[in-house]
Amino acid sequence: MPGMAPPRVLWSPPADARSRTRVGHFLEWLADNRGRRFEGYAGLWLWSVDDLEGFWGSIAEYFGVDFETPPEQVLTSRQMPGASWFPGSRLNWAAHALRLAGRGDDDVVVIARSETRPEQRLTATELREAVARARAGLLRVGVRRGDRVAAYLPNVPEAAIALLATASIGAIWSSCAPEFGTRSVIDRFGQIEPAVLLTVDGYRYGGKEIHREPEVAAIRSTLPSLKATVVLPYLTDGAAIPDAVAWNELVAEQGELAFEPLPFEHPLYVLFSSGTTGLPKPIVHGHGGILLEHLKIHALHHDLGPEDRFFWYTTTGWMMWNYLISGLLVSSTVVLYDGSPAHPDLMHLWRMASETATTCFGTSAPFLMACRKAGIAPGREVDLPGLRSIGSTGAPLPAEGFRYVYEAIGSNLQLASVSGGTVVCTAFVGASPLVPVWEGEISCRHLGCRIEAFDADGRSVTGEQGELVISAPMPSMPTGFWDDPDGSRYRAAYYSDYPGVWRHGDWITITERGSCVISGRSDATLNRGGVRIGTAEFYAVVEGFPEIADSLVVHLEEGDRLILFVALQPDTELDEALRGRLRAELRTSLSPRHAPDEIVPVPSIPRTLSGKKLEVPVKRILTGTPPDEAASRGSLSDPTSLDAFVALRGSLA
Repeated sequence: MPGMAPPRVLWSPPADARSRTRVGHFLEWLADNRGRRFEGYAGLWLWSVDDLEGFWGSIAEYFGVDFETPPEQVLTSRQMPGASWFPGSRLNWAAHALRLAGRGDDDVVVIARSETRPEQRLTATELREAVARARAGLLRVGVRRGDRVAAYLPNVPEAAIALLATASIGAIWSSCAPEFGTRSVIDRFGQIEPAVLLTVDGYRYGGKEIHREPEVAAIRSTLPSLKATVVLPYLTDGAAIPDAVAWNELVAEQGELAFEPLPFEHPLYVLFSSGTTGLPKPIVHGHGGILLEHLKIHALHHDLGPEDRFFWYTTTGWMMWNYLISGLLVSSTVVLYDGSPAHPDLMHLWRMASETATTCFGTSAPFLMACRKAGIAPGREVDLPGLRSIGSTGAPLPAEGFRYVYEAIGSNLQLASVSGGTVVCTAFVGASPLVPVWEGEISCRHLGCRIEAFDADGRSVTGEQGELVISAPMPSMPTGFWDDPDGSRYRAAYYSDYPGVWRHGDWITITERGSCVISGRSDATLNRGGVRIGTAEFYAVVEGFPEIADSLVVHLEEGDRLILFVALQPDTELDEALRGRLRAELRTSLSPRHAPDEIVPVPSIPRTLSGKKLEVPVKRILTGTPPDEAASRGSLSDPTSLDAFVALRGSLA
């Protein structure tokens, strides 16, 4: 804020950052090839959002994007929605993912760990051959360009192979994790009418066997468009899924590794919004937009290349899985994991990082905070010699989470706290190898992403909280929603508040330094007596208490009541003393108006499978909306977590 001292710097770029990072090399290339010279990141960012054609054209040239047909120009107009990138060009995302420049044929490019089966490793040759076989198998069962391939698969090599094979044909991929409930899967796949369903028979999570044969039968019965079902026997021999093609049968025959040249905006995959408040939005992403965005962010922001091993804890139902697989675009080895991040304990993923020599470890803010609360110190408990960066997303990481990373994991790590969304399949604010890490702040706005904070009058502001907007087009913005021919649903979702400007739905503060603070969802903001507080700030205070495992707060305008729900740590009681300490700390840290009127214990806090809290659906339940209308239970990590709120709504109404 104006007049306030900047927060503590926890990490600074080394003196030789420009000479040994990929973004530093890009700066040299711009100077030599485009006559563009920049003293630092701020100037580079400003050029990247002012001269969109120059910046994105240079990205395509610098990374050697292979246009089967060259583009007529970089950008037709800056209109949003409606901007058309690289018109007339043809390319294929999968062809670039399998180039693996700088990697030898025998180099390992995929490492997969799982609770269900032993570790798998694939070399560059093995990955290409597997994709060629899967491509041939998909063609045999009738998949053609434009068809949809739906996957009910965990985060295993076969899922990545099938995505690459699908994209090579020009078919369109979509995936749900097998922990999704039947209704949630049907709500998604039913919208896109897939030709093929890829599935498992079950999986292990937290040491427990979870069978999925009944769910698969229910899903298949609602998809009349299916030409074939392919089963990967993951838990059993797969025989309990009738009339299905076995994965081994699908990939039994050798095939040609070929790639269909496709228009820049040809659909690559359909991702779905969380679907917590209605039918999930089917978000269509194109080959070209995803290619350019992921080349840019993985190389120039994460500094990934052929020497790196890139891990992000995710499932196939979250956009971070697509983001992870795109690590192949910059020739990094991708590290996959299927299972619980806390089984047998919270050190499990850190041990895996040590054993796989992971260099970039991505996770969620709630996981880092859980590790902090458990008192583990991964940097002292296992050897992490190759680890150089930690990625955090899914929720705002509070300042104490930043301190934890540097105190307990590694003092020389770059912490990349990032924020973005499924709708752009990337992060638009995060980190750069050229920018410091300030305690509690996201380091910068990403290249090519014109992010601004708008006040209540739609004016861009610095140093104060505002609506997060995107005021210039990005290549990875959706080509549209599926089955939305006039674009009305898409426009209503993002462009109804500020014509021609994308409203994302988060509160953001952009500092004078160019760093950012995300304060939570703008539709869940706590506004009492004119004092506006983002929920992220509220949770940072509450969850700093050792007795609190998780929390959720809602403001009921009827009666102007603020209700705090807390999930307690084991063997902890919510007594009046704890209530008093919580209220006192919230008064002091936030404002007297943000001391809750009631503090209510619940067994668990409802979260989506990607870790987001359900503030708005809980508020709707408490104000009378039937629970199955307020939220889709199948999209929740714990479908029973809504029950307590349903039971409480009478007494709290």
